[in-house]
Amino acid sequence: MIKQGSQFPSKAIILSAGQGRRLLPLTENTPKCLLPVAGRPVIAWQIDALLAAGIREIVVVAGFQSCQVEALLAERYREQVSIRVLFNPFYEVADNLASCWIARQEMDADFLLLNGDTLLTEDLLASVLRARAAPIMLCVDFKTVYDEDDMKVQLDAQRQIRQISKKLSADETDAESIGLIYFRGQGVQLFRQAVEQALRDARNLGSWYLAIIDGLAKEVGGVCSQSVAGFLWCEIDYIHDLHKAEKYFGSLAGGYHRQKA
Repeated sequence: MIKQGSQFPSKAIILSAGQGRRLLPLTENTPKCLLPVAGRPVIAWQIDALLAAGIREIVVVAGFQSCQVEALLAERYREQVSIRVLFNPFYEVADNLASCWIARQEMDADFLLLNGDTLLTEDLLASVLRARAAPIMLCVDFKTVYDEDDMKVQLDAQRQIRQISKKLSADETDAESIGLIYFRGQGVQLFRQAVEQALRDARNLGSWYLAIIDGLAKEVGGVCSQSVAGFLWCEIDYIHDLHKAEKYFGSLAGGYHRQKA
C-alpha cells in the first residue's frame, strides 16, 4: 500500500500535444487546445482556472503546431514566467503516455495532471485541492449511461480504483475519469517510475497514461477517486462537445482573472 502525502501542489502539467483529428476541419492547421470556447482558447480556460486556484507553475506539453501554442502563451501570459512549454516530437505516432514521458523530469513534487481537452472551473479545482490527502487521486464524475468513448472507472466499496478502461462493461462501470489527477507524496515517484519503465517497451507508445494508473491500482493499490459531481466540466472530443462547452462556459467568460494580450 502506498503512503500518503499532504503538500499543496504548486505545479500543473497539461497534456496538449495532439491535433484533435476528430474535430477536423477545425483542427486542420490549429491544435485542439487553441480552439476558442466563448471567445477564449481552451488552454487559456485551463490556465486561467489553475492560476485562480493558486497554481503558480504550469507546464504545457505541446506537439502539433507547437509554435502556435508557444506564441499564444508568450503573448497572453507574458508576465507569468512560470508558464512554459515542452515539445513532444512523438505526437504523430504516440498517445499521451509519451507526453508524460516528455514531462517526467517535471514530476519532482506534488502536481496536478490535466488532459489538454478538459475544461473545468476554479471551484472544481479548489474542491480537489481541499480533498483528503491521497498519493494518487483520480477525479471522477457519474452519470446513468456511459458511451464507448468514456474513460470508464470501476470502484471498490471504499471508492478506490479497481479498473480504468474504455472497454469496461456497463456492469463494471461506476464512474468516468474527467481527465484530472492529483499526485502527492509517494504517488509522484511511483507514477514517474512507471512512466519511465513503460516506454522502454515500444509497444506502449500508443498507450494512454491512464493505463499506468490502472496498473498501479491493480499492482500497488491505494489509488483513490475524488468525486466532482455537481461541478462544471466538459471534455472536448467532437464538434458537438464544442457546442456544449460554449453553452456551459459562455456565462463564465469574464469570471476568471484574464491576462490581456
